[in-house]
Amino acid sequence: MKIAIVTGGSNGIGRATALELGKRGISVILTYNSYKERAEAVVKELEKNEGVRAIALKLDLTQLSTFDGFVQEVKTSLNQIWSRTTFDYLVNNGGVGGPMMLADMSEEYFDKILNTNFKGPVFLTQHLIRFMNDAGAIVNTTSSSKNQSFPGYSVYGSLKAAFSSWTRYIAKELAPRKIRVNAVSPGPTHSNFGDGAFDKHPEFIRPLAEQTAFGRIGQPDDLAKVIVSLLSDDFGWVTAQDIEVSGGHLL
Repeated sequence: MKIAIVTGGSNGIGRATALELGKRGISVILTYNSYKERAEAVVKELEKNEGVRAIALKLDLTQLSTFDGFVQEVKTSLNQIWSRTTFDYLVNNGGVGGPMMLADMSEEYFDKILNTNFKGPVFLTQHLIRFMNDAGAIVNTTSSSKNQSFPGYSVYGSLKAAFSSWTRYIAKELAPRKIRVNAVSPGPTHSNFGDGAFDKHPEFIRPLAEQTAFGRIGQPDDLAKVIVSLLSDDFGWVTAQDIEVSGGHLL
């Protein structure tokens, strides 16, 4: 039985990834920050798959001081539920978004984007790889905005670019353990990004859809299938890559 840890697993791409893992017989430890009920619903859905077990644990990526306690919860869960001391896959998906122009930018906003989208995942990974199985796999969720210049996304895009670059460095460092590290860069995706911006402003969808080669924006399942495939042995000869999954956005 393979076990995956998925951060930000209660919503959007993280939720879809957790459910796709379950369909393929992989058990899941998913994290949530604000949406406990949604996370528990994902757990129930996952456990409908034969032989799959799941658990939801609270994690705030901005609070590094809580990581030791979170790691202990993971270890306890591995032992009690799976009689294991290790896990196999890590999906660093948890993050926050939303634009802010440089003229309006606050230090609070900068720190939130930094800590949730880059610093938190870096140090969480540092904690978790200590008991990840050799020959495992990591997938980081970056963003196609790292290669674009939409107004208001200077910090978000820059930190996603940093996360993409970090992916390559860590792939090199973990190669002796045969741990593969890759990333996916979503384009515009109908998830809860920006606190559900597309649901609140559906008028944003059509212009973005018209910018893609396939004439629509992405759905969480589009990303989930790529993420889970990257974790699998089908991509056993692929590491240090960042694959854009955007339907040809701005092609």
